[in-house]
Amino acid sequence: MTTADRPALRPDFLRDLLVVPHGPLERLEVVEESVSTNTELAAAVAADPQAWPAPALLVAEHQVGGRGRAGRTWETPARTALTGSLLVRPDVPRESLSWLPLLAGLATVRCLRATAGVEAVVKWPNDVLVPGPGAAAGGEAAEEIEGWGTYRKVAGILCELLPDGGAIVGVGLNVLQGEGELPVASATSLALAGAATTDREVLLTALEESFALTLGRWQDAGGDAEVAGLVAECVEVSGTIGAQVRVDLTGGGQVTGEADGFGPDGSLLVRGDDGTVRSLHSGDVHHLRLGSGSAAGSGTSSVTGGTASSGPVGGPVGAPAG
Repeated sequence: MTTADRPALRPDFLRDLLVVPHGPLERLEVVEESVSTNTELAAAVAADPQAWPAPALLVAEHQVGGRGRAGRTWETPARTALTGSLLVRPDVPRESLSWLPLLAGLATVRCLRATAGVEAVVKWPNDVLVPGPGAAAGGEAAEEIEGWGTYRKVAGILCELLPDGGAIVGVGLNVLQGEGELPVASATSLALAGAATTDREVLLTALEESFALTLGRWQDAGGDAEVAGLVAECVEVSGTIGAQVRVDLTGGGQVTGEADGFGPDGSLLVRGDDGTVRSLHSGDVHHLRLGSGSAAGSGTSSVTGGTASSGPVGGPVGAPAG
């Protein structure tokens, strides 16, 4: 399939749907190519903050140097994915921003379930997975892939805090790629997952509306995800909670046990065999055995949580983000 067979996004059409007074955004820009929408949006905001009132969205038709956790990079074929970065300035305490990766994952899953009809789940805190080929079509279970089980990664999220108190939420969603256009066997696209729609304009509109609803509830609760009822929803869409996991810690060492829930800052709570619960903010998570509450196949996810004065909060592995 060539680029000509894949419709381009229509900026004016999308603005009519998504920019005030008709939608949640203050500004929306679509560019033909970007090295990294996260990097370019951050630079644009730093150069002229008044030109980028939040929430503002930068979308690229072709992203050639997208960034993920630990400096990983990736590229998507033109017009096959939704690769964009959303500038937000939620009126919440700065320490509450550690919830952004989980809330972004929740908003993405809600959108994909409702709009694309796929049983998406979140792998803590920032990977979005869907059933692999076969299982997605209601047939036999997809082939198991070591480290992923029968699920495949369809989206990645990278949240970065800005020095001025704002944040950028980068989301990359594989939509139209065929098998030969994916970098690894553990990745998939909505087209391969049998989605009800692969119209990128429909998906983008639904995604931004889902973000506005989720982040609006969070802000209305003063940044308290528990009060907003969002913690329970994050658990419901999680493919990690209830699983037996091994976490390779960033500074060395390992923690094994059952993923027991989320801490008040969005950290992963892991209960060891001795009953001790540890709160983990970063590391590489390996699903060893699924618990009764887990929705997704076994796998590995590199994660980062917590807050910082600037820099990443979470990051995708092997799938798009900003």
